[in-house]
Amino acid sequence: MEAPYHRLPDSGDSRLNQLGYKQELRRTLSAISNFSVTFSIISVMTGITTLYSQGLSFGGPVTMVYGWPIVGVMTFTVGLSMAEITSAYPTSGGLYYWAAKLCTDDWAPFASWLTGWFNIVGQWAVTTSIDFSLAQLIQVMILLGTGGKNGGGYEASKYVVIAIHGGLLLLHAALNSLPISWLSFFGQVAAAWNVLGVFVLMILIPLVATEKASAEFVFTDFNTENGKGINNKVYIFVLGLLMSQYTLTGYDASAHMTEETKDADRNGPKGIISAIGISIIVGWGYILGITFAVTNIPNLLSPDNDAGGYAIAEIFYQSFKNRYGTGVGGIICLGIVSVAIFFCGMSSITSNSRMAYAFSRDGAMPFSTFWHKVNENEVPLNAVWLSAIIAFCMALTSLGSLVAFQAMVSIATIGLYIAYALPIFFRVTLARKSFRPGPFTLGRYGVVVGWTAVLWVATISVLFSLPVEYPITKETLNYTPVAVGGLLILTIGSWMLSARHWFKGPVTNIGS
Repeated sequence: MEAPYHRLPDSGDSRLNQLGYKQELRRTLSAISNFSVTFSIISVMTGITTLYSQGLSFGGPVTMVYGWPIVGVMTFTVGLSMAEITSAYPTSGGLYYWAAKLCTDDWAPFASWLTGWFNIVGQWAVTTSIDFSLAQLIQVMILLGTGGKNGGGYEASKYVVIAIHGGLLLLHAALNSLPISWLSFFGQVAAAWNVLGVFVLMILIPLVATEKASAEFVFTDFNTENGKGINNKVYIFVLGLLMSQYTLTGYDASAHMTEETKDADRNGPKGIISAIGISIIVGWGYILGITFAVTNIPNLLSPDNDAGGYAIAEIFYQSFKNRYGTGVGGIICLGIVSVAIFFCGMSSITSNSRMAYAFSRDGAMPFSTFWHKVNENEVPLNAVWLSAIIAFCMALTSLGSLVAFQAMVSIATIGLYIAYALPIFFRVTLARKSFRPGPFTLGRYGVVVGWTAVLWVATISVLFSLPVEYPITKETLNYTPVAVGGLLILTIGSWMLSARHWFKGPVTNIGS
């Protein structure tokens, strides 16, 4: 029977002991440090820059300007529910631990197994997509720096891009091998960089642009000419929301960092809520600022422009080139974005490794005893390098087919959100009366907010699985349901064939 929640003077180590775990990681992160890691993973410059072309293609300004706050509000309900559960169970295991505690005893091991594997694979997919996006941006910067596509600039092959991706993962794993105090410092620098970078770019780019969009265009233009064979405006608007939802993800990092956070039952929830809230505000500003420099959507999406169809890169480059006769300033602005993405990938590896450490501590991963070891600096070093290697292997699918790669990283949005929704669903159904909140509680609104979050995740899981182009062929098919369904089959299959005989859910390690 789980011990009732009692607030103690030392709410970090003591609460962890109540949950059945001994303190193995160094608990030095402040509330700001916990927030900084999560905020740099959400990284509005990363998600919006990467998928801005998606937003332009499906609805354009209207979808992005109005879709962002819609997705933001709904994402905030998910974050509020997760924050409440984090306060009650501040452990690095996060979602899979919550699922076990909020489910019935008979189903707890399976719920934990399913949630945990969706969470960890989703996290690895996030890291894969972040670093691959940075590798692609670096390739575009090189292309523009050597004259652009129309000036005979250098276009890197897919093998060069994957090599850059591997180098980035190597750097991120090396940085994550440092003591947590270093990562705390880098995380705070990353948070400041993201905020300042957004404000610099949202003001500078429309200021430099010789041709500016009108307010009417930014707030009312709806682009239906995407060449995808889709004419229904509602359908187009829905598909355009992916940019916003992909960006606003990864905030479970605050939960995974709770065993290294002081006063974790209070500061973990603060990290989740503040990271989402501030991201919504600065992200909307970034979208508005950049969109005021948009004047020719077809040109920005054309693979024949100087940036090879990379919309934001083309905006930055042409804004400076048209005014000053050179696009160097635009490349420097892309450098600001690339640093933000670099920090995002670094923090993502941090979150991945803590999840892998906790999941293997409970015996859920092959060779678990190896992955949950910590070094003399109290860093789960083996889990750090495991996360980097798996992220690299997932990116190798891009060499065979970008369609296959996109299906792989689609788990980064849908797969991860399914992992978010499962413990929330158990909290509002099976544990509706038995749930004992921590210091942060939604009170009587907890069930309403929780159901709103679950229904939103169910909605986006369907919407983002819809075809994105017609007619449907093997090249245009949306492979998201295939990827997520494949993960579901593998997870349930491994449970039925093996794990149900030995995996008992989270296990205590006090005294071991």
